[in-house]
Amino acid sequence: MSALLLPPVCVPDNRLQAPLADAFRQVAPRWRGLCDRFLASEAGRSLCVEVDRRVAAGTPVFPRQPLRALRALEPANVRVVILGQDPYHGAGEAEGLAFSVPEGVRIPPSLRNIHQELMTDVGIARPGHGSLSRWVGQGVLLLNSSLSVDQDRAGSHARLGWRDFTDAVIAQVAADPSPKVFMLWGAHAQAKRALINASGPAHLCLCSNHPSPLSARRPPVPFIGSAPFSRAAGWLASMGRGAIDWHL
Repeated sequence: MSALLLPPVCVPDNRLQAPLADAFRQVAPRWRGLCDRFLASEAGRSLCVEVDRRVAAGTPVFPRQPLRALRALEPANVRVVILGQDPYHGAGEAEGLAFSVPEGVRIPPSLRNIHQELMTDVGIARPGHGSLSRWVGQGVLLLNSSLSVDQDRAGSHARLGWRDFTDAVIAQVAADPSPKVFMLWGAHAQAKRALINASGPAHLCLCSNHPSPLSARRPPVPFIGSAPFSRAAGWLASMGRGAIDWHL
């Protein structure tokens, strides 16, 4: 009997290929001032030089669109910020939206825990895919603290200058007085809480451990059972900012 031949798995080519500076020029209009200032700064120039050097040397760097989160969502439309650590570092996974992977790609463990919390918190059945792109239309900014990564090297770009940029993004969003929810998952995300608090009491911060299997159920604030989705939706509704539909 011949062996059963399974169809090959199609892994999207999500490597960064264009110069990194190009990504900063493709954001939605109201982000452009912030991006231009960062590109003109020492941190911005250094980041672009180093990331471009790695790409030119043949290092797979993900994702193809590092600033995708800022392309489809204007600052004034942000109602929720979900802040993670850095992009997935496996081939085909990261797509420029924190915690999201393209449809058809294996769902990473952190995202499986997010799906589980959606089910227990707001009763949404586990979807058959890992894309969170539908949330963008709900005003959810899916942002990581670092927006690029080398293949198979988690945190490899964390010290290259991204922190200065994502600090500026968070500060700009928080400076808008419209009430927003900031979900800060993990220590890297929670390090930005002072930027939010500095803007005044208009916003709600929901802090928990990262949804990674290594920390999702551990103290001090386990992600599993933290009910971030129902808490965010209820608070936004109470502040007159409308309901959130978390379906995927």
